[in-house]
Amino acid sequence: MTSKTFMWGLMGLLILGLGGFGVSNLSGNIRNVGSVGDIDISVDDYARALQEDIRAVEAQTGESLTFDQVEAFGIDGNVLGRLIGQAALDNEAKKIGLSIGDENLSRQIVELDVFQGPNGFDREAYKFQLDRIGMTETKFEEQLRADSVRGMLQSAVVSGVSMPQIYAKSLVDYAAERRNFTWARLNASDLATELPEPSEQELIAYHQENAADFTTPELKRIAYVWLSPDDLVADIPVEEDRIRALYDSRGEDFNTPERRLVERLVFPDQDSAETAKVAYERDETDFETLVSERGLELQDVDMGDVAQDELGAAGGAVFNADVNDVVGPFETSLGPALFRINGVLPGHSVSLDEARAELQGELASDAARRKIETVAETVDDLLAGGATLEELQGEAGMTLNSIDWYADAPDPIAAYSAFQDAAAAVQADDYPAVIHLEDGGIVALRLEQEIPAELQDLDAVRGAVIDGWKAQATSKALAAQAQELVAQLAVSGDMAALGLTAQVETDITRDQFIPDTDETFLKTVFEMKPGDVTVITTSDSVAIVRLDDVLGPDTANAEVESFRAALLQRANSGMSQDIYAAYARSIQSQAGIQLDQAALNAVHANFR
Repeated sequence: MTSKTFMWGLMGLLILGLGGFGVSNLSGNIRNVGSVGDIDISVDDYARALQEDIRAVEAQTGESLTFDQVEAFGIDGNVLGRLIGQAALDNEAKKIGLSIGDENLSRQIVELDVFQGPNGFDREAYKFQLDRIGMTETKFEEQLRADSVRGMLQSAVVSGVSMPQIYAKSLVDYAAERRNFTWARLNASDLATELPEPSEQELIAYHQENAADFTTPELKRIAYVWLSPDDLVADIPVEEDRIRALYDSRGEDFNTPERRLVERLVFPDQDSAETAKVAYERDETDFETLVSERGLELQDVDMGDVAQDELGAAGGAVFNADVNDVVGPFETSLGPALFRINGVLPGHSVSLDEARAELQGELASDAARRKIETVAETVDDLLAGGATLEELQGEAGMTLNSIDWYADAPDPIAAYSAFQDAAAAVQADDYPAVIHLEDGGIVALRLEQEIPAELQDLDAVRGAVIDGWKAQATSKALAAQAQELVAQLAVSGDMAALGLTAQVETDITRDQFIPDTDETFLKTVFEMKPGDVTVITTSDSVAIVRLDDVLGPDTANAEVESFRAALLQRANSGMSQDIYAAYARSIQSQAGIQLDQAALNAVHANFR
């Protein structure tokens, strides 16, 4: 662990050193940005660390960051927090007299690969590497010593921390315990008596009791103008040479060679491969047996789908054979092998004429999007000058329309997330602005009216109300019928004798799913006790369930043991982190933190 700490500490220093280039113009008497106890946090260390983190984010995103973005992302705060944490550890180590000796430090340095020459540690390589990053040997060794001591202190705090075994056992017992149960389903076709037709009063009551189901959503009536690439494609000419060039650049998409599903069985030598092939051809064995005799399974010899040129010398024979044929032996990089063909994935070739319409549309769409970018600037200017949406029809060629918008509105324009966001946010006094859509189109909108939610009249939704009433009445009737059967089942104990089709489920865990049930089904089953019989109601059926047995986790199942180990490892890691976080807060609080905002501002000014 100590060696790894040294290595990563070194690499961190190299990065920090290189990251420091370009932040050296900090002048004056400001030397530290703060301190923790007796340990100072130098301006140079803060600037280097900040530069490193900024460059890391830029490398990840591929974009340069302004310092306003750095502050918005909290990068400066993270860097300062990290250095405060390191300084707190250094201060605590100094306080308790923890360090490593020169001999130990020297041994670690000479073992680092970065300083090795042909004959081991190279003093010149050591000096050269430090010169490259502008660091003296003394500074490097001080920093390396501090990194090592921090690692020792951190390790001392969290080593030996472990969650009691009962913690993982309790979670596994809950998550992996099993149930055996027998159940039968009743649906509308099992009703003993047919449902009567609903009365008008029953429909009125159902309509009122379930008003939310028959209430229209709150709506925004929005006027909008829209210009889509599809509106312009038909009028954009595309030169033939551009179509041909695009076709040629995408040759692999339009012309793919045949591929085959192949298994390859490798033998230790040519003689054994030929002997196996002869036995196969004489029907003395089959390919599966040959695989088994080699101590393998079929998945071990499966090559997936391959092209002819991927098979080397075997390519021609494999691609001339029929499905299920075995060919070979042929020499491979692994030794002589037999090949079995399991399937053929035909190649396909699309001519330029066949692909022309697709390619022309693609090029025209690209051109249309570029044209819309120009139109968007014009529309922006027109709207800024007070133009209405109606005026944009003629001046910008946009299409005027309206929508009664809500979150699930089916209109085509509502499929764009940018439109959805704008429609949700628009207010009555907002001025229209250009909104860029995901496909390169643009839209501008105006709120015309807000329409409150409204309960629809019974006559307008009568059909839906009748269907809902029947479903509810059916569920109630089935539940009542099922309760009668439960009482009989308590006496006979035989579902089949009651005309029920029993289904037996064994070793069912909480995370499994029983087809044609909802999420409440297994939840209810796991709340039952052995011997309990209950009725579970769903939207269109009921189930009579008898719990037969409660079983603990399957200890023979490797997944259960893996789950237990993962839980314990995660718990140990989490507890270690919590303990270290508490320790870090404590030593920082005891030592006291002093920050120089003027010094921080001076560093930040160098990045702006």
